[in-house]
Amino acid sequence: MGGAERTARKRRQEQMRQQAAKPAAKPAARGVDKRTVGIIVAVVLLAAAVTGGIVWYQADKNKTEGQTIAAVAQGAPAWPERRDGLVVVSGKPEARVTLDVYADFLCPACGEFHKRFGKQIEEQVAAGTVLLRTHMIPMLSARSDPEGYSLDSANAGLCAADSGVFTPFHDSLFAAQPEEGKRAWDKAQLTALGRGVGISDPAFPACVEGGTYNQQLDAELTRVTEDPALHQEFPDGNKGFGTPTVTADGKPVSTSDPEWLTKLLSGAPAA
Repeated sequence: MGGAERTARKRRQEQMRQQAAKPAAKPAARGVDKRTVGIIVAVVLLAAAVTGGIVWYQADKNKTEGQTIAAVAQGAPAWPERRDGLVVVSGKPEARVTLDVYADFLCPACGEFHKRFGKQIEEQVAAGTVLLRTHMIPMLSARSDPEGYSLDSANAGLCAADSGVFTPFHDSLFAAQPEEGKRAWDKAQLTALGRGVGISDPAFPACVEGGTYNQQLDAELTRVTEDPALHQEFPDGNKGFGTPTVTADGKPVSTSDPEWLTKLLSGAPAA
């Protein structure tokens, strides 16, 4: 082999070594569409927010599930109490003033009324000044989820009256009033409240579960809503029956004045 051939051969070998020593070429990077990435991130965040919102809503809507209604008192009150048809009568018959209160256990305005005036009224009942007649009207039975709490609680109130422990049961339901449009208290929870306020009557659970007074309460709802003597004027100018409605010795009373009860009693004749 001549010198020129050896030189050429060495050159080719050197070129081959240099080529082998070169790092493998990387594939060209694909360009990232920032707008697409942004859309994907937004969709993921929105989905997470929606899912979280649904979970929160369901939890809030059903927050009464598995809970116990707290009893605010136990045992029969210090004053006489009895059921008279669909009305619970509390106090002494010789009281100077007879108050009729029409309310719904789900009605927010009724809850506020009880919060503001319930204790004052009960103090006057205990003093023998007021005879209280409580009418539980199931106006909002379609406004709980599931429907029916207004009727179930009204019936349970009458069952509690039959067992001689109405006032603590009534006051406990208003103290733990569920929100309109959400899950309320079911029959098992109402029955448990009965035990909590001291009801030991074995007839009470069956009365609650069986809806003993349901048909009569539905009929009473129709009666009072059609009674013009119980109609009042609403802020929108319409007239009709609403809860709470209060009458004193058969005459409608406006409870917008915080001193309405004091003024009513100050003008009542002595016994």
